[in-house]
Amino acid sequence: MWQTAAVSSDADNAADSSAPDIGTVIAILDDVYGRPVWEPRYPPLDELVYTVLSQNTADVNTVHSFTALRERFGSWAAVRDADVEEIEATIKRGGLAHTKAPRIKAILAALDGSEPDLSVVETMDDADAVQYLTGLPGVGPKTAACVLMFSLGRPVMPVDTHVHRVARRLGLIGPRVSAEAAHPLLTGMAGPENVYAVHVNMVLHGRRVCHARRPACGECALAGVCPSAGLA
Repeated sequence: MWQTAAVSSDADNAADSSAPDIGTVIAILDDVYGRPVWEPRYPPLDELVYTVLSQNTADVNTVHSFTALRERFGSWAAVRDADVEEIEATIKRGGLAHTKAPRIKAILAALDGSEPDLSVVETMDDADAVQYLTGLPGVGPKTAACVLMFSLGRPVMPVDTHVHRVARRLGLIGPRVSAEAAHPLLTGMAGPENVYAVHVNMVLHGRRVCHARRPACGECALAGVCPSAGLA
């Protein structure tokens, strides 16, 4: 399904032989954070723009930038037709506006119709939808997966920095498996019924406990099954 480079079979790419069973990880995270229940967030195009705005920024700033964009322009066609400097000024609170503004404008310009629309992905299977979305300017596998999972409830795992870090420390994926290569691996590992819960709870765990620097292993509910516990 995913358009990614093949993962080699060397030791750096192989999962850790001492890694816990994914079912154990899911059960522990569900116990700690609760079982997330999927609900649709935005239509596909809104979700795509929201995801672009969310990159490298706090949730509260993403919401502010997204709301400001909708209130200032009123439609995605108006955003598409606006000067990029005006878009940048509207979303500046979210950070990296000089990068995100032209990207959003380019995505909207690439869509057909007088009013940009992404409803076409609703009729596609997951593989075709990923291929279509990643064909849009600046849209990578994680952004495509966010659109499919958060908007449409598709069992496609977005692998952000938190999910990638937690999965590697648990040994579910090898230390050199990139985030891009981890998308299909973790999607298949979790299974369709667990993809949403695994993503949401791994993000929470990465933010609250399994920090990039100084992970709080002494407070971690997964420490008993994690081969990296206490090593960072």
